[in-house]
Amino acid sequence: MGMTITEKILAYHSGKKYVEPGEIIEAKIDLALANDITAPLSIEEFEKVKAEKVFDPDKIVFVLDHFTPNKDVQAAENCQKVKEFARRLGIRNVYDGGVCGIEHALLPELGLVMPGDVVIGADSHTCTYGALGAFATGVGSTDLTFGMVTGRLWFKVPETIRFVCHGKWRKWVTGKDLILHIIGMIGVDGALYSAMEFVGDAIYELSMDSRFSVANMSVEAGAKNGIFHVDDVTLNYLKDKTKRGFKIFGSDPDANYKEVIHLDVGKIGLQVACPHLPSNVKDVEELTNISLDQVVIGSCTNGRLEDLKIAAEIMKGKKIPYGLRCIIIPATPGIYLEALKKGYVQVFLEAGCVISPPTCGPCLGGHMGVLAKNERALATTNRNFIGRMGHPESEVYLSGPAVAAASAIMGRIAHPEEVS
Repeated sequence: MGMTITEKILAYHSGKKYVEPGEIIEAKIDLALANDITAPLSIEEFEKVKAEKVFDPDKIVFVLDHFTPNKDVQAAENCQKVKEFARRLGIRNVYDGGVCGIEHALLPELGLVMPGDVVIGADSHTCTYGALGAFATGVGSTDLTFGMVTGRLWFKVPETIRFVCHGKWRKWVTGKDLILHIIGMIGVDGALYSAMEFVGDAIYELSMDSRFSVANMSVEAGAKNGIFHVDDVTLNYLKDKTKRGFKIFGSDPDANYKEVIHLDVGKIGLQVACPHLPSNVKDVEELTNISLDQVVIGSCTNGRLEDLKIAAEIMKGKKIPYGLRCIIIPATPGIYLEALKKGYVQVFLEAGCVISPPTCGPCLGGHMGVLAKNERALATTNRNFIGRMGHPESEVYLSGPAVAAASAIMGRIAHPEEVS
C-alpha cells in the first residue's frame, strides 16, 4: 500500500519507511514558530522545566504580529519578554517593528519554510505552509516548548481527504472562495484531524497567494493540515528565496484516502461566510441587502499582493461611502512596499481607506479595527465566531478580496460587477 504526501513527510521525519493513519510517531521538526501572544506562554513552560538551550537557535522563529504595534502595556511587556529570551538563547529569527509582518505571510516570503518540512507553530493557522508542500500544523504552547527544547514532537498520523478540482475558474473567484465553498459543504468538523490534500488541473492553475489562502483555512474544517503538491508554480515562487536544500514528496497512486471529493470549480461563485461560522456559506448574490459598518482587507488569509491587486482594480476611482470604515492591511513590509510601487496604496488612500501596518489586530478583535455592539463587518479574514472582532453582539462576514472591495464601495455586501 502506498502513502499520501502527508504520510510520506511524517514517515521521513520519524525515520520510518512506512506510517499509516492512527499511528503515533515522534518526528523531527524543521521549524518551531510562536508569536507575541503564544511565545510568552511557551517561555514560561521553558523556564519551568529549567531548560538551558533550544535544539537549534536557527530553527526557532518569533513573529510579534498579533498585538503589534504594541496596543497597550501588556502587549509591550509580552514583546519585551520574547526579545529578551531570544537574545539570551541566541535566537536570531525575531521579527518586530519595521521588519515584522503577519507570520504566515512573512515566513514563506523570507524562505524560512521549504517543501517537505515539518513545521509546528503555536498558532492554529500554521497550516498555511502546506501550500508549499510542507507538513505544517498548529500546536499548543506547551507542545511548542517541547519542540523548542528537543527538536522533536509526537503526532498521530492523520487520515487524508483528497479534493480533486477541475474546471475553469470564474472571474474574480480565488482560492478563498474555493475553501469557503468546501467548508460550507463539509462543515467545520468535516475534516476533523485529517489532512486535506488539494490536487487537480484547477489547483495547478492557482497562484501561490491563492494556495496559501486555501491551506490557511483548512483548519476551519477541523483539519490537522492542508497540503498541496509541489509544481512549477511552487518552484518559481521559491526561486532565490533560500539556498537551503529541500526534499519534494508526492502521494503514491495507490495511496489510501479516507475520502476523495471531486469539485468543478466552474460551478463555484463568489462566496460569503455568514455569522457565526465559516461553514455558514452563501453565494454573494443572496446577501446584497446586508449593510456594513466596516470592511477589512488583510490577514494571514488574504493580505497578500494578489489580494491587494484585486481590491485596487475594483476600488480605483471610487469612494468609500460616509460612515463606513475600510481598513487595508498589507501582510508584510515587502507586500506593502510592492503595493506602494504598483500604485495600489494610492488607490486605497484616494478611496478613503485606512492603511494599517502589517498586523493581525482586527482579525482577533485585538486592535486596529475592533467592532462595537451591533456593528457589522465584512472581512477577508478566516474566522467569524461570536465576538471574534470585538463586541459579542457584533457580526462578521467572511469573503475574498473582490467581494470585500466591492462591498467597501457600495456600503453593503456586493458583487464586484455592481461597482464597474
